[in-house]
Amino acid sequence: MCGLAGILGPGADDAHRLGAAMGLALAHRGPDAQGIWADAEAGVALVHRRLSILELSAAGAQPMHSADGRWVLAFNGEIYNHRALRAELEKSGGRHWRGHSDTEVLLEAIAQWGVKEALQRCTGMFALAAWDRQTRILTLARDRLGEKPLYVGRVGGDIVFGSELRAFRQHPAWRHDVEPAALTWMLEVGYVPAPWSIHPGIFKLPAASMLQLRPAQAWSKDVGGFCQQLQPYWQLDSEIEQARQSPWTGSESEALETLQSLLDDAVCAQMDADVPVAALLSGGIDSSLIVASMVKQAPGKVHAFTVGFDEPTLDETSAATATAQFLGVHHTVLPLQSNTALDLVESLPEVYDEPFADAAQLPALMVCHAAKGIAGVVLTGDGGDELFHGYQRYLDAARLWPWMTRTPARLRGWICRRAETLAECLPPGRLGRALIRQSTRLTSGDVPSYAMSLLRFPSMRTKAATLFLQDPAWPRLPACLLQAPIGEQLRYFDQAFTLPEGIHTKLDRASMRAGLELRVPMLDLRLLSFSWQLPLHWLANKDQGKCLLRKLAASQLPPATAHRRKHGFDVPVSQWLRGPLKKWSASLLAPHALENEPHLDAKRIQVLFKAHQSGKADYGYALWAVLMFRLWSLRYG
Repeated sequence: MCGLAGILGPGADDAHRLGAAMGLALAHRGPDAQGIWADAEAGVALVHRRLSILELSAAGAQPMHSADGRWVLAFNGEIYNHRALRAELEKSGGRHWRGHSDTEVLLEAIAQWGVKEALQRCTGMFALAAWDRQTRILTLARDRLGEKPLYVGRVGGDIVFGSELRAFRQHPAWRHDVEPAALTWMLEVGYVPAPWSIHPGIFKLPAASMLQLRPAQAWSKDVGGFCQQLQPYWQLDSEIEQARQSPWTGSESEALETLQSLLDDAVCAQMDADVPVAALLSGGIDSSLIVASMVKQAPGKVHAFTVGFDEPTLDETSAATATAQFLGVHHTVLPLQSNTALDLVESLPEVYDEPFADAAQLPALMVCHAAKGIAGVVLTGDGGDELFHGYQRYLDAARLWPWMTRTPARLRGWICRRAETLAECLPPGRLGRALIRQSTRLTSGDVPSYAMSLLRFPSMRTKAATLFLQDPAWPRLPACLLQAPIGEQLRYFDQAFTLPEGIHTKLDRASMRAGLELRVPMLDLRLLSFSWQLPLHWLANKDQGKCLLRKLAASQLPPATAHRRKHGFDVPVSQWLRGPLKKWSASLLAPHALENEPHLDAKRIQVLFKAHQSGKADYGYALWAVLMFRLWSLRYG
């Protein structure tokens, strides 16, 4: 796990000065070492910051050269099947390995098979920049499900790329500006999805894509032009289609055995490290199964961390403690008190580098900092809900959608307006939020717009939702799912959009700020494919999701854990904005404070803020997004 950056163009002449500055900006991602390689004549420079996880010696240093001298690689991430790939490469003979790093294996795989085929053979999380000294082509690539980030764009006369935008700001020609489309996304859903970035002409590589560039190549600042240059090396749509064409034919008990075997294999592969490995234990099914699998493979050596809240309705420490005691693991509970979390708020722009507004970023940041003192790698249970039908919204949709398809749009619109009126009359709380949330879904005319309504903050009421459905960031439902139940279609949108653009961004930046590597075994490619082979009634019934995972949990975890309802990792943002953060938020959102923010609708923000403070409505999450942009703008504008 590391950070990378680089230059393609005339700026490579000044590679060591500029590269050192870019590397220093990314030092938190790789605090152990820095490497710079440049070929001024070819017009290319690669910068790498190292977080040593595998092969702690200099044999793992980057940028790394292939044995034949043709390729130079800067790599951020982990290749979990590197041992199998190494064995396969050795069959071709004549290989002398300098160490045992996965980076070296990836590099030699590229030299043997080319970038695209090498990536198709890899299982892992990564972003990379590979320079071919023979053809003078730079290839940038990102992993299948977007766990690691990679930005690219033109600054002055150079094409610049890097793990985070802060590397771009070191370029002498950098000029700050805001991309309106990206900001609209951020204010509506809380984050900026690929291919957009918050800056015009700077883009994020989408998951599972490659981009090939030459030093003198023309660069389009248009998002459409950028997307035309992308080459997918893997497609979620094809993976799902292949899985559905080969449905599971065994019994449910055989499926449970296969699920356990695949999970154990994924956990074993992701425990591979030359530094201590720990786990994040929420008390839910997914993280508990991960910890149980770790215990089988390293009995008596597993350390787990849990975040505790001083808000009783959000706290999961009792469930996590019971699981930890049952499994016999070392367990640390990290109490996240309101004042502790609030102390972190001002640091969020520096941590996330781009406006980001998932309030769970606060406990994620805190737990990563705490775990760093004990482990270098931490496994999480993220991904289980998206793969195995775990969200309540999937079950709600299965009940609501048949009624919606039979009910005229005009009547649904009338019901929606009445629900919003009722919500504004209720005391602040979950009931009012639920009414608003459900009402926004009622006007959806198709599944993609329904999926979009699940993500958007309901308060903005702009035309953005319609525009978003045509945006290159929004995935298109594959043909193999057009006739599938709505819950399965929503799972697809979560896997294609919410995971790479929201959840992984939260986890990557929080862990990298602490110099910690976070790994997600549930997102192993074989588990993903297996989940789409299973019949829906094994995954969910009308009352409960993740049925197969629950049955697996029942055989090895406390009964309360296996049967526990989905809790959700919520943070009391709404209460904070009416309490300890009221004065702070009022100062950031005051009319005079917004005079120099041309991208924000100051009048609408004031309406939302006053309604929220009065208790007539709950606009906490929408206001949090505005506040995160304001903080970011003050830091970088």
